[in-house]
Amino acid sequence: MSNDQFQVKFWGVRGSIPVSGPEFAHYGGNTTCIELRCGGHRLIFDAGSGLREAGLAMLNEGVTQVDLFFSHCHYDHIIGLPFFKAIYYPSINLNIWSGHLDGKMSTKDMVDQFISPPWFPVKTDICQATMNFRDFHAGDMLSPREGVRIKTYKLNHPGGAIGYRIEWGGRIVALVFDVEHIPGTYDPVSLELMKDADLAIYDCTYNEDEMQRFKGFGHSTWQHGIELAKMAGTKRFALFHHAPSRTDEQLGQMEKNAQAAFPGAFAARDNQVVDI
Repeated sequence: MSNDQFQVKFWGVRGSIPVSGPEFAHYGGNTTCIELRCGGHRLIFDAGSGLREAGLAMLNEGVTQVDLFFSHCHYDHIIGLPFFKAIYYPSINLNIWSGHLDGKMSTKDMVDQFISPPWFPVKTDICQATMNFRDFHAGDMLSPREGVRIKTYKLNHPGGAIGYRIEWGGRIVALVFDVEHIPGTYDPVSLELMKDADLAIYDCTYNEDEMQRFKGFGHSTWQHGIELAKMAGTKRFALFHHAPSRTDEQLGQMEKNAQAAFPGAFAARDNQVVDI
Protein backbone atom coordinates (compact mmCIF):
# COMPACT_ATOMS: atom_id res chain seq x y z
CA MET A 1 0.00 0.00 0.00
CA SER A 2 1.31 3.47 -0.88
CA ASN A 3 1.88 6.01 1.85
CA ASP A 4 -1.11 8.12 0.80
CA GLN A 5 -3.62 5.35 0.06
CA PHE A 6 -6.90 5.50 2.00
CA GLN A 7 -8.78 2.22 1.94
CA VAL A 8 -11.84 0.76 3.69
CA LYS A 9 -12.37 -2.97 4.16
CA PHE A 10 -15.62 -4.40 5.47
CA TRP A 11 -15.00 -7.45 7.66
CA GLY A 12 -18.56 -7.57 9.03
CA VAL A 13 -21.69 -5.75 7.85
CA ARG A 14 -24.57 -7.29 9.84
CA GLY A 15 -26.30 -5.98 12.91
CA SER A 16 -27.77 -7.72 15.96
CA ILE A 17 -26.41 -11.26 15.47
CA PRO A 18 -24.22 -13.20 13.01
CA VAL A 19 -26.04 -15.26 10.40
CA SER A 20 -25.05 -18.05 8.02
CA GLY A 21 -26.54 -20.04 5.18
CA PRO A 22 -26.80 -19.90 1.38
CA GLU A 23 -29.29 -17.02 1.47
CA PHE A 24 -26.61 -14.80 3.08
CA ALA A 25 -23.59 -15.91 1.04
CA HIS A 26 -23.16 -12.79 -1.11
CA TYR A 27 -23.43 -9.96 1.44
CA GLY A 28 -22.14 -12.05 4.35
CA GLY A 29 -23.16 -12.78 7.89
CA ASN A 30 -20.49 -11.33 10.20
CA THR A 31 -21.43 -8.50 12.55
CA THR A 32 -19.93 -5.04 12.42
CA CYS A 33 -16.22 -4.61 11.86
CA ILE A 34 -14.60 -2.09 9.53
CA GLU A 35 -10.90 -1.62 8.84
CA LEU A 36 -9.43 1.65 7.58
CA ARG A 37 -5.95 1.71 6.13
CA CYS A 38 -4.50 5.21 6.21
CA GLY A 39 -1.16 4.76 4.50
CA GLY A 40 0.65 2.40 6.85
CA HIS A 41 -1.76 2.93 9.75
CA ARG A 42 -4.41 0.32 10.64
CA LEU A 43 -7.62 1.47 12.31
CA ILE A 44 -10.47 -0.90 13.19
CA PHE A 45 -13.97 0.26 14.06
CA ASP A 46 -16.05 -2.14 16.15
CA ALA A 47 -15.27 -5.66 17.26
CA GLY A 48 -18.13 -7.70 15.85
CA SER A 49 -17.66 -11.28 14.68
CA GLY A 50 -15.81 -10.00 11.60
CA LEU A 51 -12.89 -9.05 13.85
CA ARG A 52 -11.70 -12.65 14.01
CA GLU A 53 -10.87 -12.73 10.30
CA ALA A 54 -9.46 -9.20 10.40
CA GLY A 55 -7.05 -10.26 13.15
CA LEU A 56 -5.85 -13.32 11.26
CA ALA A 57 -5.18 -11.23 8.17
CA MET A 58 -3.21 -8.65 10.15
CA LEU A 59 -1.04 -11.31 11.79
CA ASN A 60 -0.33 -12.86 8.38
CA GLU A 61 0.73 -9.44 7.10
CA GLY A 62 3.01 -8.77 10.06
CA VAL A 63 1.04 -5.78 11.38
CA THR A 64 2.06 -4.85 14.94
CA GLN A 65 0.47 -1.42 15.56
CA VAL A 66 -3.35 -1.25 15.64
CA ASP A 67 -6.04 1.14 16.90
CA LEU A 68 -9.47 -0.31 17.74
CA PHE A 69 -12.44 2.03 18.22
CA PHE A 70 -15.82 1.08 19.67
CA SER A 71 -19.01 2.78 18.55
CA HIS A 72 -20.68 1.17 21.59
CA CYS A 73 -20.66 -2.11 23.48
CA HIS A 74 -23.82 -3.98 22.47
CA TYR A 75 -23.11 -7.66 21.81
CA ASP A 76 -22.97 -7.45 18.01
CA HIS A 77 -20.25 -4.81 18.24
CA ILE A 78 -17.97 -6.56 20.76
CA ILE A 79 -18.52 -10.30 20.31
CA GLY A 80 -15.40 -10.75 18.18
CA LEU A 81 -12.96 -9.21 20.65
CA PRO A 82 -12.04 -12.40 22.59
CA PHE A 83 -11.38 -14.07 19.21
CA PHE A 84 -9.14 -11.25 17.94
CA LYS A 85 -5.99 -13.36 17.88
CA ALA A 86 -3.74 -10.31 17.97
CA ILE A 87 -4.49 -9.68 21.67
CA TYR A 88 -2.70 -12.92 22.57
CA TYR A 89 0.57 -12.03 20.80
CA PRO A 90 3.30 -10.11 22.69
CA SER A 91 4.46 -8.42 19.47
CA ILE A 92 1.18 -6.47 19.12
CA ASN A 93 0.66 -2.93 20.40
CA LEU A 94 -3.07 -2.21 20.51
CA ASN A 95 -4.80 1.05 21.42
CA ILE A 96 -8.46 0.52 22.39
CA TRP A 97 -10.73 3.59 22.29
CA SER A 98 -14.28 4.24 23.54
CA GLY A 99 -16.40 7.23 24.54
CA HIS A 100 -20.00 6.02 24.64
CA LEU A 101 -19.92 5.11 28.36
CA ASP A 102 -18.53 8.49 29.34
CA GLY A 103 -18.76 8.82 33.14
CA LYS A 104 -20.24 5.34 33.61
CA MET A 105 -17.46 2.91 32.77
CA SER A 106 -13.94 3.15 31.39
CA THR A 107 -12.76 1.38 28.27
CA LYS A 108 -10.62 -0.93 30.40
CA ASP A 109 -13.53 -1.79 32.70
CA MET A 110 -15.72 -2.60 29.71
CA VAL A 111 -13.16 -4.94 28.16
CA ASP A 112 -12.28 -6.55 31.51
CA GLN A 113 -15.94 -7.29 32.21
CA PHE A 114 -16.63 -8.74 28.80
CA ILE A 115 -13.54 -10.97 28.71
CA SER A 116 -14.05 -12.69 32.05
CA PRO A 117 -16.05 -15.58 33.55
CA PRO A 118 -18.88 -16.44 33.32
CA TRP A 119 -19.11 -14.69 29.92
CA PHE A 120 -15.74 -16.01 28.71
CA PRO A 121 -13.53 -18.79 30.14
CA VAL A 122 -10.51 -16.57 30.91
CA LYS A 123 -9.72 -13.02 31.97
CA THR A 124 -7.76 -10.38 30.09
CA ASP A 125 -4.63 -11.24 32.09
CA ILE A 126 -4.10 -14.04 29.56
CA CYS A 127 -3.61 -11.42 26.83
CA GLN A 128 0.05 -10.90 25.96
CA ALA A 129 -0.35 -7.93 23.63
CA THR A 130 0.29 -4.45 24.95
CA MET A 131 -3.23 -3.04 25.30
CA ASN A 132 -3.48 0.70 25.88
CA PHE A 133 -6.97 1.86 26.89
CA ARG A 134 -8.04 5.32 25.68
CA ASP A 135 -11.14 7.05 27.03
CA PHE A 136 -12.62 10.09 25.31
CA HIS A 137 -15.70 12.31 25.38
CA ALA A 138 -18.13 12.63 22.47
CA GLY A 139 -17.11 15.77 20.61
CA ASP A 140 -13.38 15.21 21.12
CA MET A 141 -10.97 15.35 18.20
CA LEU A 142 -8.68 12.29 18.25
CA SER A 143 -5.25 12.00 16.65
CA PRO A 144 -4.40 8.31 17.00
CA ARG A 145 -1.66 8.31 14.36
CA GLU A 146 0.36 10.90 12.46
CA GLY A 147 -1.85 12.66 9.92
CA VAL A 148 -5.07 10.94 11.07
CA ARG A 149 -7.81 13.18 12.51
CA ILE A 150 -11.00 11.71 13.93
CA LYS A 151 -13.93 13.84 15.08
CA THR A 152 -16.32 12.06 17.45
CA TYR A 153 -20.07 12.57 17.83
CA LYS A 154 -22.81 11.32 20.15
CA LEU A 155 -25.48 9.36 18.26
CA ASN A 156 -29.11 8.68 19.14
CA HIS A 157 -29.03 5.04 20.25
CA PRO A 158 -30.14 3.24 23.45
CA GLY A 159 -27.23 3.33 25.91
CA GLY A 160 -25.32 5.79 23.72
CA ALA A 161 -23.16 5.37 20.64
CA ILE A 162 -20.33 7.24 18.92
CA GLY A 163 -20.16 8.34 15.30
CA TYR A 164 -16.71 8.83 13.76
CA ARG A 165 -15.56 11.21 11.01
CA ILE A 166 -12.09 10.13 9.87
CA GLU A 167 -9.91 12.52 7.84
CA TRP A 168 -6.76 11.37 6.08
CA GLY A 169 -4.89 13.05 3.25
CA GLY A 170 -7.72 15.46 2.49
CA ARG A 171 -10.32 12.68 2.27
CA ILE A 172 -13.17 11.84 4.65
CA VAL A 173 -14.97 8.69 5.75
CA ALA A 174 -18.04 9.05 8.01
CA LEU A 175 -19.22 6.18 10.21
CA VAL A 176 -22.82 6.75 11.29
CA PHE A 177 -24.05 3.69 13.18
CA ASP A 178 -25.97 2.80 15.29
CA VAL A 179 -28.41 5.71 15.03
CA GLU A 180 -32.18 6.22 15.04
CA HIS A 181 -33.71 9.10 13.15
CA ILE A 182 -36.90 10.93 14.01
CA PRO A 183 -39.28 10.75 11.03
CA GLY A 184 -39.46 14.08 9.23
CA THR A 185 -36.41 15.44 11.04
CA TYR A 186 -32.87 15.58 9.66
CA ASP A 187 -30.46 15.13 12.54
CA PRO A 188 -27.86 17.95 12.52
CA VAL A 189 -25.30 15.60 14.09
CA SER A 190 -25.58 13.10 11.23
CA LEU A 191 -25.48 15.93 8.68
CA GLU A 192 -22.29 17.33 10.19
CA LEU A 193 -20.73 13.87 10.29
CA MET A 194 -21.51 13.26 6.61
CA LYS A 195 -20.80 16.75 5.23
CA ASP A 196 -18.74 16.49 2.03
CA ALA A 197 -17.63 12.96 2.98
CA ASP A 198 -16.06 10.83 0.28
CA LEU A 199 -17.84 7.85 1.83
CA ALA A 200 -20.57 7.66 4.46
CA ILE A 201 -21.27 4.28 6.07
CA TYR A 202 -24.78 4.47 7.51
CA ASP A 203 -27.12 2.37 9.65
CA CYS A 204 -29.68 1.03 7.13
CA THR A 205 -31.21 -1.71 9.26
CA TYR A 206 -34.79 -0.97 8.25
CA ASN A 207 -37.01 0.26 5.45
CA GLU A 208 -39.20 3.27 6.15
CA ASP A 209 -42.31 1.07 6.24
CA GLU A 210 -40.73 -0.90 9.11
CA MET A 211 -39.79 2.06 11.27
CA GLN A 212 -43.06 2.43 13.17
CA ARG A 213 -42.89 -1.21 14.28
CA PHE A 214 -39.28 -0.82 15.45
CA LYS A 215 -39.47 2.65 16.95
CA GLY A 216 -37.04 2.94 19.86
CA PHE A 217 -34.77 0.10 18.68
CA GLY A 218 -32.07 2.63 17.78
CA HIS A 219 -31.74 2.18 14.02
CA SER A 220 -32.43 4.01 10.77
CA THR A 221 -33.31 3.36 7.12
CA TRP A 222 -31.60 3.58 3.76
CA GLN A 223 -34.20 6.08 2.57
CA HIS A 224 -33.45 8.50 5.39
CA GLY A 225 -29.71 7.97 5.08
CA ILE A 226 -29.73 8.81 1.38
CA GLU A 227 -31.68 12.01 2.02
CA LEU A 228 -28.99 12.96 4.55
CA ALA A 229 -26.27 12.07 2.04
CA LYS A 230 -27.83 14.34 -0.60
CA MET A 231 -28.17 17.22 1.85
CA ALA A 232 -24.62 16.74 3.15
CA GLY A 233 -22.96 16.50 -0.27
CA THR A 234 -21.69 12.98 0.38
CA LYS A 235 -20.06 11.32 -2.65
CA ARG A 236 -20.65 7.63 -1.87
CA PHE A 237 -23.07 5.96 0.53
CA ALA A 238 -22.74 2.45 2.01
CA LEU A 239 -25.81 0.67 3.36
CA PHE A 240 -24.57 -1.02 6.54
CA HIS A 241 -25.71 -2.89 9.68
CA HIS A 242 -28.00 -5.14 7.65
CA ALA A 243 -30.87 -6.76 9.54
CA PRO A 244 -30.03 -10.42 10.30
CA SER A 245 -33.20 -11.57 8.52
CA ARG A 246 -32.38 -9.66 5.30
CA THR A 247 -31.46 -12.19 2.59
CA ASP A 248 -29.16 -11.61 -0.38
CA GLU A 249 -32.18 -11.28 -2.64
CA GLN A 250 -33.77 -8.68 -0.38
CA LEU A 251 -30.53 -6.74 0.04
CA GLY A 252 -29.96 -6.82 -3.70
CA GLN A 253 -33.35 -5.22 -4.28
CA MET A 254 -32.70 -2.69 -1.51
CA GLU A 255 -29.37 -1.83 -3.16
CA LYS A 256 -31.06 -1.29 -6.55
CA ASN A 257 -33.69 0.96 -4.99
CA ALA A 258 -31.00 2.93 -3.17
CA GLN A 259 -28.93 3.35 -6.36
CA ALA A 260 -31.97 4.61 -8.23
CA ALA A 261 -32.30 7.34 -5.60
CA PHE A 262 -28.54 8.00 -5.21
CA PRO A 263 -26.11 6.63 -7.83
CA GLY A 264 -23.23 6.56 -5.33
CA ALA A 265 -25.03 4.09 -3.06
CA PHE A 266 -24.12 0.43 -2.52
CA ALA A 267 -24.89 -2.28 0.03
CA ALA A 268 -21.72 -3.17 1.94
CA ARG A 269 -20.70 -6.84 1.96
CA ASP A 270 -18.19 -8.90 3.92
CA ASN A 271 -14.60 -8.67 2.54
CA GLN A 272 -15.46 -5.73 0.27
CA VAL A 273 -12.62 -3.23 -0.26
CA VAL A 274 -13.29 0.41 -1.19
CA ASP A 275 -10.54 2.85 -2.20
CA ILE A 276 -11.18 6.43 -1.08
